[in-house]
Amino acid sequence: MKRLLILLVLLLSGCLASDPVQRHFPEVPDELKAVCPDLSQIDPNTTKLSEVITVVGDNYSQYHECRAKVDSWIEWYNTQRKIFEDVK
Repeated sequence: MKRLLILLVLLLSGCLASDPVQRHFPEVPDELKAVCPDLSQIDPNTTKLSEVITVVGDNYSQYHECRAKVDSWIEWYNTQRKIFEDVK
């Protein structure tokens, strides 16, 4: 019993003497840093208003979809980073 107690004290003192584990918040992967695709251009020779409206509508929806994804990702990442740093 005495030896077990001495061994336990030695093991615990070894754990206290070691350096603490360094925590690092992971960086954003490159795949998630992708920029939004370019918007479509209207053919300068087009004479149909329907084609113009279609391109403008597609660009509008594409922009807002991409912006929503990017804004949500940024908000999530910043919240997770704040939580990580507050836990220290």
